[in-house]
Amino acid sequence: MLSVAGIRVGTEEPRYTARPLIDGVEIRRYGPRIAAETTVAADEEAARSAGFRRLAGYIFGGNHQDRRIAMTAPVAEQVDQRTSQKIAMTAPVAQSLGGEEGWIIRFFVPAKWTMDSLPRPDDERVRLVTLPAESVAVLRFTGDRGPDAIAARTKQLLETLRAVGFAPVGEPATWLYDPPWTIPFRRRNEIAIPVDE
Repeated sequence: MLSVAGIRVGTEEPRYTARPLIDGVEIRRYGPRIAAETTVAADEEAARSAGFRRLAGYIFGGNHQDRRIAMTAPVAEQVDQRTSQKIAMTAPVAQSLGGEEGWIIRFFVPAKWTMDSLPRPDDERVRLVTLPAESVAVLRFTGDRGPDAIAARTKQLLETLRAVGFAPVGEPATWLYDPPWTIPFRRRNEIAIPVDE
């Protein structure tokens, strides 16, 4: 019931340090993290839903040890650059030249797990990956998280970075902290873009 109002209780998040940059943007430094991820070829919202279900199956016991893995936040989504191309140098978001894009949907696993201790997924479409330490520029927002809202916030973050002389060194990702039934103005959503400090 608390999640309807955007109250997150006991949900682990990856640890980071942060410093404000400008206009509601902060620079965060994350250490190495482990994630379960899957790639879904569909439009953004359908990929989010299908990817979430796949990954939820894994953490709720769909693995070789039938073990449950605690849910964490955020759920991350990002265009899979192996299946997508940029339309133009000025495009703020990578877009497919046609058809459906591939989206990487990712859950970060709790810090207590290691690659050796995590159970292998039953679903071969779910991969376990180690993400390196990185710095990201983050813009936090509430409300709508549909494709148009995500594109607008991504553009806003890219323009802010450009204005202060930061160059992105990776692709934008959307981080979602609350379930879809959360009251929109209570949702915590973020756009994160890797940067070189």
